Amino acid sequence: MGCLLRAAVFAVAIFLLATSGEAFFDVFSIFRPRSESDYFQNAFDGSQEQVMPQQQIEQEEQGAAPATATGLTKVPPLGPPSKAAQDSIVLPVDHAAGPAGTWTIASENSGVSAMHLVVMRHGKAVMFDTSTTGRSLMRLPMENCRADPRAKEAGTMDCWAHAVEFDYSTNALRSLKIVTDTWCSSGALDADGNLVQTGGYFEGEKAVRHLGACDTCDWREYPNSFAEGRWYATQQVLPDGRFIVFGGRRAFSYEFVPQPGQTTGQAVQFPLLRETTDDVENNLYPFVNLLPDGNLFVFANDRSVIFDYRTGKVVRELPKLAGGGRNYPASAMSALLPLDLRNLSRGADPEPEVIICGGALKTAFRLGENNTFQPTLRDCARINLAKIDAQWAVEAMPVGRVMGDMLVLPTGDLLMLSGAAKGCSGAVLPDATVLVAGGNTNAAYNFSGVDFPTEVRVERFSPPYLSSELAGNRPVIDIASVPANGMKYGAKFTFRFHTPVAAVVEADVRVTMYAPPFTTHGYSMNQRMLVLPVTGFTGQGQMYDLTVDAPRKPELAPAGYYLVFVVAKDVPSSAAWVKIQ
Repeated sequence: MGCLLRAAVFAVAIFLLATSGEAFFDVFSIFRPRSESDYFQNAFDGSQEQVMPQQQIEQEEQGAAPATATGLTKVPPLGPPSKAAQDSIVLPVDHAAGPAGTWTIASENSGVSAMHLVVMRHGKAVMFDTSTTGRSLMRLPMENCRADPRAKEAGTMDCWAHAVEFDYSTNALRSLKIVTDTWCSSGALDADGNLVQTGGYFEGEKAVRHLGACDTCDWREYPNSFAEGRWYATQQVLPDGRFIVFGGRRAFSYEFVPQPGQTTGQAVQFPLLRETTDDVENNLYPFVNLLPDGNLFVFANDRSVIFDYRTGKVVRELPKLAGGGRNYPASAMSALLPLDLRNLSRGADPEPEVIICGGALKTAFRLGENNTFQPTLRDCARINLAKIDAQWAVEAMPVGRVMGDMLVLPTGDLLMLSGAAKGCSGAVLPDATVLVAGGNTNAAYNFSGVDFPTEVRVERFSPPYLSSELAGNRPVIDIASVPANGMKYGAKFTFRFHTPVAAVVEADVRVTMYAPPFTTHGYSMNQRMLVLPVTGFTGQGQMYDLTVDAPRKPELAPAGYYLVFVVAKDVPSSAAWVKIQ
């Protein structure tokens, strides 16, 4: 657990005010008590539609420039920071542990506030928001506007983009057109590296959307794919390439994602979700992980089970994690720790461990509605799921966090950042830096007169391993040597790398492979890292031939594109995109 405590100093400031970091509509509370018959889609009807005051609209648009060639408009002037925005804790950096990492602004304006973020194999990150916020800072082409299904007048068009493709090498933007509402939805990458994205709100609650990994691709949407609405649900890739989706608001069930244009027909009840629902739910966006034996770990609120989706049976229930709520809106951080495939007996699986850090008391949301903000949770707990008598092992973080982000770095260390005041999306990039974007506590895009203005900047964090004093150790993969046909399960995989200054020996080297996650609301779905066995190592000068054993089955690494890193003396290379099949 030492790596966790080191990682905690990376986030320099943690805001104390515990707001959720997403766009809320003041005209109704999405967590008010309901009867079972009060299905959530009825919460938004024509009589309740939010209309922003004209003065507020003019204030938000003041200073916005005419559309440029990219469709981007200027960020309106920011107002002075409020008292709440300045109420923060500053964590001291432990310089004795080495470099602390650096932050830079990659872009001052991404056009949309990134409620959702995913890094794709064609060099782009896709960022998108809900379609309920009205205007963004990125225009759609006039001939490609979207019909607004919630407008009072039929035929009203929405010409503002709610999704963009961000080139993380050049910072260029391309608008994408989403038709159905993606508010608080879920997603994952398929075996070909394309985004399959599910659920949302209103007309998007039963939708499945597909976005290809290409420079001209746009969304393909299938709005009536699910039997139940999937708002705040979790999507998990399975060993056979299918996806399973758990939960959502008032959806105590799971479904398998259907093929484009098809429907599931029927949802399957999942009692854990009903049993863990309280007055504000606290079990939304359940934590789900694929285990090496093919079963699933499912965590909701403060309880968890091992679930066999193939038989529809709970294999065993795990001990309760006491102390508070851990899922949205309590919003802890969680990850499956790296699966180390080295030094295993033939045919044996690694022992999977899950970690959950932070969260909030179960009463936090209700009290927050009255501007009473309780302390967030400081505990960090992990459990070894291979042990029949598994128990949670708990230690404390330096400070509490709610709705932070937890990412597995190429070295296998964990990075914890953001949290509490405003939610941020985070994603590991191929160059081993971390992309951070998003944050909006307002019902629309608002940049002044509020505690926390809408955040459209894109930041990049360079972890300590990329400091200048370690540059001589940084390995460089010879991309031309990486087999074009990718990895085969259970086969050898050979490629070359070199080091610029410092020579290395086999004992200095590790190879990790990372599945890029879909990040929203502080949870990175399908985040997965494996440490591969090195079975061949030869060097000539500072050029090395390296052979690793690929994972032997899709339960360890579902088919798809992974970021493969060489880590030499704890310094990672830039990654190669490698498909395993």
